[in-house]
Amino acid sequence: MGRPKPPIIAVMGMSADSERWLRRFQPGPASGPRLLLFPHAGGSASFFVPLAKALAPTGDVLAVQYPGRQDRRLEAAHTSIGPLADELAEVVGGLEDDRPLALFGHSLGAIVAFEVTRRLAAAGRPAPAVLIVSGRRAPSTVRDESYHRLPEAAFIAELGSLGGTDPRILAEPELLELIVPPTRADYQAIETYQPGADAVIDVPVVALIGDTDTRVTTAEAERWREHTTASFDLRHFTGGHFYLIDQQPALVDTLTSVLSSLPASQPAP
Repeated sequence: MGRPKPPIIAVMGMSADSERWLRRFQPGPASGPRLLLFPHAGGSASFFVPLAKALAPTGDVLAVQYPGRQDRRLEAAHTSIGPLADELAEVVGGLEDDRPLALFGHSLGAIVAFEVTRRLAAAGRPAPAVLIVSGRRAPSTVRDESYHRLPEAAFIAELGSLGGTDPRILAEPELLELIVPPTRADYQAIETYQPGADAVIDVPVVALIGDTDTRVTTAEAERWREHTTASFDLRHFTGGHFYLIDQQPALVDTLTSVLSSLPASQPAP
């Protein structure tokens, strides 16, 4: 028996193509910022249901749905960051410019959100008011990782070691057939990512990491400072790579504080 799907609230003022990419799980107030949530490798929009609902009172919260999973499982997952960011920049750039925009990305999602921000600037579109990067080292910090090349059993063990996937899913062969291919594609995308020398944005960056995360050290997170000409802030949470699951109340408090500091949205004429 499949799990019940979280309700999806229609995203108004968007094209049908854009609606393929964004999910709103709970409506927010008519004013306030718009927050876009970018999932980790193998992650889907529904991963953010608890966080999105907790943050809904602060503004309009939308979660990104990458191709290759859940209701988009028949679409090929991207194996490169560039094309994925290209498509998402078109979607984000097409949203109504009626609220301050904030981007939050966890792990792979942090890099995708960063590259979307770069593309918006290159296209002369309004930039986000803040970029919040979680559980990811700076683009200029490189590790020699090839998890996407691991044999099946070792790759599944890698997913289990990070703590972001329900162990019951990893024990179900039928479910693994659905999640392993797009997750492996995501790993390939992030492990082959190479930012250009001009990978700098003029947007404030807030970096969030777990204090026992083996995938990003404080020094690696600090180097996000090199990728913005605006302000930078680094904050630590108790926990590992998926600290945001166990530390959701603290994360909600932090994000609410960041969002509340953004300029107020303008009332509609």
